[in-house]
Amino acid sequence: MNIGAVIVAAGMSSRMGDFKPMLNIGSISIAQRIIATFHQADVTKIVMVTGYNALTLERHLANNGVIFLRNENYETTQMFDSAKIGLEYMRDKCDKVLFTPVDIPLFTANTVTTLLNSGAELACPVCDGKTGHPILISSAIIEKILADSGERGLQGAISRCGVEMTQVEVSDQGVLHDADTPDDYKALLQYHNKQLIRPVVNVSLAKEMPFFDSKIAMLLTLVDETASVRTACQRMQISYSSGWNIIRTLESQLGCSLVERSQGGAGGGQSRLTEKGHRLLTRFEAFQEEVRGSANVLYEKYFSGEF
Repeated sequence: MNIGAVIVAAGMSSRMGDFKPMLNIGSISIAQRIIATFHQADVTKIVMVTGYNALTLERHLANNGVIFLRNENYETTQMFDSAKIGLEYMRDKCDKVLFTPVDIPLFTANTVTTLLNSGAELACPVCDGKTGHPILISSAIIEKILADSGERGLQGAISRCGVEMTQVEVSDQGVLHDADTPDDYKALLQYHNKQLIRPVVNVSLAKEMPFFDSKIAMLLTLVDETASVRTACQRMQISYSSGWNIIRTLESQLGCSLVERSQGGAGGGQSRLTEKGHRLLTRFEAFQEEVRGSANVLYEKYFSGEF
């Protein structure tokens, strides 16, 4: 099952008086914390919808394995409009999508896994009788949300989608804590009394030196999705020349062509993965998922109950 995540971070943080996504929780920012939690739960296809201070936030997160989409009309639109941008992108790429605004950063990876294991088409976590985030949405429901009138925002669209919300009980108060105001932020810092200890595994393929990893895999995925190396680079906040250098170095290491480029024409040139490019990407993603799953099992074996 393909799982994705949409994080909405386009708002102007007017009630906070500071730029929420880049405020620190512990040693990392609010935005980085959410991304790390999704990665810990093996959710690797993550979209962040930016708007206000977009370039600053995208540069801040450029090495965090995130796809960036922009709500250029963030000043005159609502969160629902940003949500639709992310969900529109994900609807034909994932079976289920986890959605959260950027100002709810302290839910745990265990909560994400619990939602996914619920088997529900539409679900939210519930702690102490209160509903929270992230929300789990199936691809079929995404279609209905995108077609909705938008009255009462995402909550209204979900209430009209024809599928009952499954409330999944969790013992994770992080699903409830937001950072909407300075007082909320202080409460977040108090709740965050220690960092979660977890296994972090970065998978690479190497000869004398590493030449292929999850970041390069994302570049190839985006090239295939957009038919454009330039657009793929923009969505990852890397330069066009750097993108091509990465691809050429990879092809040199493997001794085969992975990206083919057609020239000109009325519609302009296009770039696509070759058959070997597709095969490399598919096998690496499966390999990476299995390695990370094994790391979680081994962590439980050696460290469960120690910290």
